[in-house]
Amino acid sequence: MVMVGSFASFFSPLSSSIYFPALDSIAVALHRSTSDIDLTITTYLIMQGIAPMLIAGFSDKAGRRPAYIICFTIYLAANLGLSLQNSYAALMVLRCLQSAGSSGTVALANGLVGDMISASERGAYIAFASVGSMLGPSLSPIIGGLISQYLDWHWIFWFLLIFSGTFFAFLLLLLPETCRKVVGDGSIPPPPLNMSLTDFIRHRRRKRNGIVPNPEKLAELRKNYTLRIPSPLPTLRICLDLETGAVLMTTGLMFACFYAVMTGATTSFHNIYHFNNIQTALMYLPIGGGGIVSAFTTGRIVDWNYRRNAKRAGFPILKNVRQDITNFNIEKARLQVALPTYYLSVVTVIAYGWVVGRNVNLAAPIILLFLAGWGLQATSQVLNALMVDLWPDRSAAATAANNLFRCELGAAASAAISPMSAAMGDGWAYTTLGLIAVAASPSLWLIINKGINWRQRRYQKQQKKASENRK
Repeated sequence: MVMVGSFASFFSPLSSSIYFPALDSIAVALHRSTSDIDLTITTYLIMQGIAPMLIAGFSDKAGRRPAYIICFTIYLAANLGLSLQNSYAALMVLRCLQSAGSSGTVALANGLVGDMISASERGAYIAFASVGSMLGPSLSPIIGGLISQYLDWHWIFWFLLIFSGTFFAFLLLLLPETCRKVVGDGSIPPPPLNMSLTDFIRHRRRKRNGIVPNPEKLAELRKNYTLRIPSPLPTLRICLDLETGAVLMTTGLMFACFYAVMTGATTSFHNIYHFNNIQTALMYLPIGGGGIVSAFTTGRIVDWNYRRNAKRAGFPILKNVRQDITNFNIEKARLQVALPTYYLSVVTVIAYGWVVGRNVNLAAPIILLFLAGWGLQATSQVLNALMVDLWPDRSAAATAANNLFRCELGAAASAAISPMSAAMGDGWAYTTLGLIAVAASPSLWLIINKGINWRQRRYQKQQKKASENRK
């Protein structure tokens, strides 16, 4: 189920990155400058940060399946419009709509992990959930390069329409509802709108075997079940938390470096190495390859470090049981892994800027892109796991908050990297972004020491408020 959610989240970065090799071709076709077409990337990223704020809080209350239905309906409609349009204004508007539909699926993938996986195993499963979001940057430029090289660029969006429509039919039939506020631990049958074919078969079989849901639990969940208009407030409340805000800011600045590399790579390899669309697309493979390797290695390190810290603290590890980690320093267990990978990411991005601007042997940027992909994905993976740990009952909203900072700062970096490189050169442009990220990193060291106290105070306030509401 986690892998299905991961594959669903593949469409957000796929739709963003598939576009990169065709930027120059689209600019010529629409009689616009490359800078104008670059703005469609910026607006895509802005919407990619805002849209999950609406859908994540909705999914934490109404369930994952209705949220997936909303996301894919919008996404399919946008792809159909993009396939048929020939105007810059339509391209801009429909790309925003495409981003709004696809970006919510990233938060939903981590929501599935939060629903089903305990903290002691969360590192590995967050890795599986993030495979889709890392495959996008590595595979989609190749697909886009092939399509734009041999077919009309409109076929990029026809491809997305056919591919996503086929996958959505599969998800609609088979992915069960997992939201704990709708199905509890899975023993409560979901409402009709949330029910998949697998849910129907499983609960019918349980009923035939004489296994009935707890009536009190069923009544409680149905009482709180609501299909409200999506609101950004649950996500904004998470952003205002002191500890969470520090994590979000550092994550966002790190991804600003990532998006700057991704956006600037097309122009760099076209102008410096004189590559065509397909050759440029292949240069995205190293960063994606590093991310995929990280997805299958970092999770094991994260879970090992969790067990090591738990053993030292005398904290029991119960498999497949959601434990109360109020008095366990989960921040330390996660950030001991995240900080080294954070600094590795920054160093490799700065080195890449100096190397690519000097027209050196192609092996150098390839190696640095691979290391950057590994470090960026490893850091993202650990910090995503920490966000779910901090907000276990609002895991989708927590991921949406993460996505907001990541995409908005990434949008700013992707818009700024071209004029920065033109004004000061690639080396100093990427160095400036890297140093800004380093300047924010002391907040992570502070969280290691103070985070548990901040989290405990927040939990106490939440419990006090819940107690007052019951009265």
